[in-house]
Amino acid sequence: MATAAAGGRRRRVLFFPLPYQGHINPMFQLAGLLHARGFSITVFHVRFNAPDASAHPAYDFVSVPDDGMPADSPDTVQATMDHIVSVNRACEAPFRERLAALLERQRARAEDVACLVADSHLLTLLGVARGLGVPTLALRLGSAACFRCLTAFPMLCDKGYLPVQESSQLDAPVVELPPYRIGDLPASSAAAHGQLREVLSRVVTAVTTSSGLILDTFDALEADELAALRRDLAVPVFDVGPLHKLSPAASSSLLRQDRGCLDWLDGQPPASVLYVSFGSLASVSASDLVETAWGIANSGRPFLWVLRPGLVRGAPPSSISLPDGFDAATRGRGVVVSWAPQEEVLAHPAVGGFWTHCGWNSTLEGVCAGVPMLCRPFFADQMGNARYVDHVWRTGVTIDGELQRGKVEAAISTLMGAGEPGAGMRRRALELKNSAAASIGEAGSSSVNVDMLVSLIQSM
Repeated sequence: MATAAAGGRRRRVLFFPLPYQGHINPMFQLAGLLHARGFSITVFHVRFNAPDASAHPAYDFVSVPDDGMPADSPDTVQATMDHIVSVNRACEAPFRERLAALLERQRARAEDVACLVADSHLLTLLGVARGLGVPTLALRLGSAACFRCLTAFPMLCDKGYLPVQESSQLDAPVVELPPYRIGDLPASSAAAHGQLREVLSRVVTAVTTSSGLILDTFDALEADELAALRRDLAVPVFDVGPLHKLSPAASSSLLRQDRGCLDWLDGQPPASVLYVSFGSLASVSASDLVETAWGIANSGRPFLWVLRPGLVRGAPPSSISLPDGFDAATRGRGVVVSWAPQEEVLAHPAVGGFWTHCGWNSTLEGVCAGVPMLCRPFFADQMGNARYVDHVWRTGVTIDGELQRGKVEAAISTLMGAGEPGAGMRRRALELKNSAAASIGEAGSSSVNVDMLVSLIQSM
């Protein structure tokens, strides 16, 4: 196995994550993987959603001032784009100052800086590093299919797919990018379309101007999409996922996990529980919360439901009220928590289904656990991820359109029922789980790619 040792020098890899839970976790998993190979690690971060340095005592941390950034987590496409732009703008000068100081200190030590690994949304900061002579690698936290979509975004606009003009267009196929429909593409309002196009263009530029693209996926899951990226991109592509299975890194959760739910799961029959979680950023309306609650109640299934602070738009973040009568209707067969140790929950034998927003981390964790998924995507890449779950891998079902309790109940019954099509979804989900395990085994595709990545970093 390739390691960091070279000529007696210890190489240091720098990291800069985008400050959202779904971006911080995989970045730290990659850092843990490289640290296990002998690299020293320095993590640059902003004060917003700052990681817990005490959870990673072997790493060095450098705080970069983020003056001028919004104080709240974004929950819409527009707010997310504004936040990403503000991170790049606010951090450019202070990051340059702190990186230059670090490089000066390293010159006096018996180790040197190999490269910066930064989130692909941080184009400005990747440029700062290269300007100071530090090679860069872009970590793209999404599927290979989604990145192909980003590279094709100008074509999609030129051909009239985007911006979407009428809701009747949403089911129309994108013939150049099967299996996508127009409604599966990352999109925004017509007014914000120009900004979205610019943000996505910057992501592609961040990749094509770096020394390589790192993806948290694996070959058996996206073989055709990865082959297309390697054909079309002028930089090497390293699919090193699933990182959460491959890495020894400690948890980087920004929210306190309620581990008591694992004890409750211990008392439930195998594959009986529906696990419900909409991730760390997505939000729902008060009416959707009511329909979700009664759909779960009417299904009759045991459930573990994550109601994250701030999940319901317009409601006080510290308290979420479930509809009157819900507790009585579900007493004895459900648990509600504010946050859960998701990887452990999905791996628990009692969990038989996963209702997810289809963020890439959650989608990949569901795949690796072999759990069929009930998909309710909200924005960004989530619609495309759901399309792959239910139409390509066929390991789940999507609830489209207006959320109604009857549709929810029927979808849960389909997903977790004893007969078809639920049995087929479970069978295919188990096949993907086995493929994921093989990818990180000895001579597996992801293990080979990690060796190649380590060799590239060592040569920088």
